[in-house]
Amino acid sequence: MNSSCPIDFTYVQTMPWETQQCRENVEERACCQTLRSLLGIGLATYLKTSSNFLLPTPELASSCMSLFQTKLASLSINLSLLPSCLNNSDLLLNHPTDCAGIKTLKDWADKAGPTAGLNTSCKGDMSVLTQCSSCFGDGMKVNAELVSLAPNSTKCFYYTIFYAAGIVNEFGPQDYNSAACILGLQLLAWQLSKNTLFKVVSGLIGGIIGILFVIGLIYFCRYWCRRRKEKSVHDTVVSTVRGQISPNVGTTWYRVAELDRATNGFSRANFIAQGGFGVVYKGTFANGSIVAIKQISEDLDFMRDEEFCNEVDIISRIRHRNLLPLRGCCVSSDNFKGKRRYLVYDYMPNGSLNDHLYDNQMKLTWPQRKNIILDVAKGLAYLHHGVKPAIYHRDIKTTNILLDLEMRARLADFGLAKQSIQGQSHLTTRVAGTYGYLAPEYALYGQLTEKSDVYSFGIVILETITGKKVLDTSNSSTPLITDLVWNLVKSGNVDVVFDESIRNEGPKGIMERYVRVGLLCGHVMVAFRPTIAQALKMLEGDIDIPKLPNRPLPLAHESFRSSSWHHGSTSCRSSKASSVIINSSTSIMEPGLPNS
Repeated sequence: MNSSCPIDFTYVQTMPWETQQCRENVEERACCQTLRSLLGIGLATYLKTSSNFLLPTPELASSCMSLFQTKLASLSINLSLLPSCLNNSDLLLNHPTDCAGIKTLKDWADKAGPTAGLNTSCKGDMSVLTQCSSCFGDGMKVNAELVSLAPNSTKCFYYTIFYAAGIVNEFGPQDYNSAACILGLQLLAWQLSKNTLFKVVSGLIGGIIGILFVIGLIYFCRYWCRRRKEKSVHDTVVSTVRGQISPNVGTTWYRVAELDRATNGFSRANFIAQGGFGVVYKGTFANGSIVAIKQISEDLDFMRDEEFCNEVDIISRIRHRNLLPLRGCCVSSDNFKGKRRYLVYDYMPNGSLNDHLYDNQMKLTWPQRKNIILDVAKGLAYLHHGVKPAIYHRDIKTTNILLDLEMRARLADFGLAKQSIQGQSHLTTRVAGTYGYLAPEYALYGQLTEKSDVYSFGIVILETITGKKVLDTSNSSTPLITDLVWNLVKSGNVDVVFDESIRNEGPKGIMERYVRVGLLCGHVMVAFRPTIAQALKMLEGDIDIPKLPNRPLPLAHESFRSSSWHHGSTSCRSSKASSVIINSSTSIMEPGLPNS
């Protein structure tokens, strides 16, 4: 067993330490202190060479204790006190409660933080009394900080002196002066009497114990008061949010500890995506079910509650094959992380439509694209016509269309969804959505109708068929996908519209039908757009597609160079842009004679 011990205890036989205390006439307390200091030299050396404060396994601890006893026995030391002084091999073995969970130097850096005072005062020659005193004082400060982190700690004092002697001091723990000052080992070279040294050490230990007791008591009181306050705040936050959600939706409320375990502490390895309203993680519950957990963004406090409650309220009350179902939600609050909100969904293994359209490694076939467009249309038709009052999604885009294991589409992210006021169009002063997908009448005037979603759906159709993004900043003449596709169709180059990977896959007539429905849905003028129910019938070939009406000139046309278009990542408005569109096509709110 001795050969497996990683500590070399040769110094026990070579250092001039005071052995008389542990021989015939044993002075029990003084001997115990000496043995601990002597063992501390080996542990500080082990820390210096391995970056570990104590031994990781009981087998190694037992092996090293056996070797330590052998070295002491060679000096005729009375070993009867060894088990009680050193608690068998417990002093060598690392436990989670030793000192705030510290095991290695990396843990020390994370928990202890900056220790500039200790690093300076314990670095030099410890034979100087003022230097030694300063080192001791700074060590006690670090020890107090560590104990405040974990009041039940039992070895923070030892960890501090091991660090000072093994890492900070340049002469190392086996230097006589370092061993005497930092580790408290009584050497023969000292001229202090045994009784004086014993009194000094006893006084220091007694003082340390007293200080630690007071610090522990203060910390416990503060911790208890903080926990009571945190619980009160948490309960208030949860009850406030729950009060904003309809009581009959039957939502499952998870505890944040469950979500933390499912995502392995929301680790980077489980990160899926990040959007305007939060970060999404993959999670696995104890029963093996896999979910997607969205943590709502904490940027704007007034929006967080509104969007969170809105999504829970709407999705919990509707069920459809092409809508992403909500499993449950979670609300939590504490002083360290603040208010947190989570939504738990079924996990979609094939990611989003956006991932497949713009990743050359995951190109979609024509049948897949056709089915995805139909799935989105069916989900949207259910929102507009299958529930009362109707629900307007307001943020339909390729990143919010998720694909299940069978590559069937599900519409997701209902944080911006609004329920309609029956028989009326909805006016809002806070336009929300994604630039490029926003219908002009909604972006400019805040008028929200079912055809605002139809416009966004038309953009999605064109993106899915062409494999091009909604905005092409490199194309100054026709940056919008609707203008680009319109020009190609008008010039008779419909084949060029299709993504190269699908040009020879499907029936040309059906593929062209989808292009025309996309252009009709994405028309600038509201009156020319079909309802989503009509669009679905056109896609399925149940009704004819009307002749495509002309479109206004694109805003990038040189005749509009003097006008400006201001946009942001989530909303857009422009008085100049509105005048341009009105002048070029009579009115986007009412049908008029289209330009020739």
